[in-house]
Amino acid sequence: LEPGADPAHPERGHDHYFYRQTASQTIPNQERLLAAARANGVEVIHTIIQSLTEDGRDRSLDHKLTPIHIAPSWPAGLPVPSLAPVGDEIMLPKTSSGVFNSTNIDYVLKNLGVRYLVVAGIMTDQCVDMAVRDAADRGYLVTCVSDACAAATQERHDDALKAFGGYCWITDTATVAARFEALGKAA
Repeated sequence: LEPGADPAHPERGHDHYFYRQTASQTIPNQERLLAAARANGVEVIHTIIQSLTEDGRDRSLDHKLTPIHIAPSWPAGLPVPSLAPVGDEIMLPKTSSGVFNSTNIDYVLKNLGVRYLVVAGIMTDQCVDMAVRDAADRGYLVTCVSDACAAATQERHDDALKAFGGYCWITDTATVAARFEALGKAA
């Protein structure tokens, strides 16, 4: 079953706000960001929730209790094709909400010479929140693309942006895409 698609859950089902929002705004904006980054030489790193082991024994306690488990062999855990890595773009599987806690992303970013991070994804109030705060704490200059993120409800999305706003610059897809284009022209 696709993660989060259980129609019996009160915050799930394809007619729920989250699925409408991701289909109508979040994914199209993420596609636009990816296209602008790729066209202008901006390094792209993808993260996904995916256990390192088939039985999920490596997952965080939260993911075990929730339960969130996406085995490496399950295609449902991969990004939708339009958001999938292209060429040698890096994709890091994570086993917790925090990408800095359960991957080697900090090591990879430092080896790539990255100082600025642009964060987009789901859930705004969980994985995105942790990525923004943890990156800022590690000295990265962080931008969160608010219209390329989503949470289970609009209220949770808005509350998260307010809560972590001091750790990053919050802006929109059009602004970031324009900045990527300016970087490409300057190179």
